[in-house]
Amino acid sequence: MADFRGRDFILKAAGVPLDSPFISEAKKQNIPIMMSTAWFSKIVMARGAILVGITGTRGKSTTTHLIHHILRGHRPRVFLGGNVKGMSTLKLLPNVRAGDVVVLELDSWQLQGFGDLKISPQVAVFTNFMPDHLNYYQGSMKKYFADKSNIFKFQKKEDKLFWGDKVPSSPKGWKLKLLGEHNMKNVALAIAVAKYFKVPQKEIKLAVENFKGVPGRLELAGRINGIAFYNDTTATTPAATLAALRSVSKNRNVVLIMGGADKNIDMSDLVKNLGDFCKKIVLLPGTGTEKIRDMIVNKVGSSSLKGAVDLALSFAKKGDVILFSPAFASFGLFKNEFDRGDQFMRIVKSISRPKLN
Repeated sequence: MADFRGRDFILKAAGVPLDSPFISEAKKQNIPIMMSTAWFSKIVMARGAILVGITGTRGKSTTTHLIHHILRGHRPRVFLGGNVKGMSTLKLLPNVRAGDVVVLELDSWQLQGFGDLKISPQVAVFTNFMPDHLNYYQGSMKKYFADKSNIFKFQKKEDKLFWGDKVPSSPKGWKLKLLGEHNMKNVALAIAVAKYFKVPQKEIKLAVENFKGVPGRLELAGRINGIAFYNDTTATTPAATLAALRSVSKNRNVVLIMGGADKNIDMSDLVKNLGDFCKKIVLLPGTGTEKIRDMIVNKVGSSSLKGAVDLALSFAKKGDVILFSPAFASFGLFKNEFDRGDQFMRIVKSISRPKLN
């Protein structure tokens, strides 16, 4: 406890428990609590940079990268940061100056830091709100939303919020590389933000049609003997896996690889619909898998991802899809969801490298 007294400030990492006694002690001592992305944001906003923050239960990564993709073709200085694989947001600090645009993907933990500093991005995007991280939020959607709402809670009158379905639909006739109806909503949000920054329609259309998506989100890993492999490792909720199934399934031609660590989310909607999309389900081990195993029919189990891919191949034939969309967190078998997706990509590439395209 002594470490949390008499300090200039406490830098809190993402995922520190809501009821941390150490943070409570620091607050009693009136010591400022800061998190790295929020700290960065406060500094660059004070410099005169424009912050575009994107959050939501699903779609925030795709929407973030698409907004950045559009804006960087229109403005000379646009930065990408936040909850992005391989990125250090604080490392951008020396480079950002007045007039620059910084596009940040913000998860609920990072937004705790915005709440602590009582700041919100000048331009906020809230994609959607669904059950997630309830293992962390002690089963409370209210607590989860309280963190998410910091994306707009401290906005000023001149600031802007783009909220889920409260934007026009994405234009018809555009040739998109993104799959699924859920991605149409992400595109619509990105277009709305681009128009706010006065990007011409012609430039928006070109950028949207050239956008290939984000790794690990319905990413085509390759095709082997007419079987398509999709890496959807970031699907850590039942809603995300259901959206993926709706995007790639045709006449129950999917062999689904799923399973992992429990997040205390109701899985019943996904479980009851699996039969509409899947010819077979391969389950990976985990605390979440154990809760639903007996509810799923037409399933087999595997103790490893390599074994799961081998099993999926034994059930698939030409024209089928092998979809890796776990619906659970990655804890246990993997370091994180990115490690999980990287392992899947390596396994697929090792199967028949010359035949991948």
